[in-house]
Amino acid sequence: MTYNKNMNEIMQNLFMGSLYNLALNLTYAFLSLVLGIVAIKVIDKLLLPLIDLEEEIQKGNLAAAIFTSTILIFVAIMISSTLK
Repeated sequence: MTYNKNMNEIMQNLFMGSLYNLALNLTYAFLSLVLGIVAIKVIDKLLLPLIDLEEEIQKGNLAAAIFTSTILIFVAIMISSTLK
């Protein structure tokens, strides 16, 4: 009986730990997405006022798409380095 009680407690702790990790990872993913979008908007408006990146990407400008994806990768690297 004690074995089953301990096993149930272990399984419950494992499940709660998994839920905690899932919630934490979803929070980090949402934070990364929001910060990436904010970074693109700031760079688009402040640093490149004469160029509309969204419009250029919609026109098929590959350089604008690569530049925007580079910004997203940079933000992802910055966020991952702060989490270590």
